[in-house]
Amino acid sequence: MTKFVRDFVRDETGAAAAEYALILAIVGAGIAAAAFLLGGNVSKAMTKAATTICTKQTNGGDVC
Repeated sequence: MTKFVRDFVRDETGAAAAEYALILAIVGAGIAAAAFLLGGNVSKAMTKAATTICTKQTNGGDVC
């Protein structure tokens, strides 16, 4: 029984899985934050492009 407890305390196989899960969570949070921040910038750029196209068409006689 003592050998089992000693081996159980020294066993580190689960530690590697926990570390990988933590790294995955941190990377996932970083990707989510980047997507959130980038999404706003993309939205602004698309709105600006649409406004520019609409203005050019209106000046040319077409209705936007």
